[in-house]
Amino acid sequence: MAELKFEIIEKIGVLSETDKGWKKELNLVKWNDFAPKYDLRDWNEDHTRMGKGLTLTSDELAKLKDILEKM
Repeated sequence: MAELKFEIIEKIGVLSETDKGWKKELNLVKWNDFAPKYDLRDWNEDHTRMGKGLTLTSDELAKLKDILEKM
């Protein structure tokens, strides 16, 4: 299995935090050598471990924002 490379380009915000210090965050992340995407997932305190998450392009994030505003 190939090594997963990532770089957090911008930390946007924290949605929640567990008792063990893991935080659900929205960040702009560059995965491997691809263009950065908006990323929503759980991270440990020093960002060395992560949970499963969701990545979104700028267009997808804008559509999600529109949907949430209509709720």
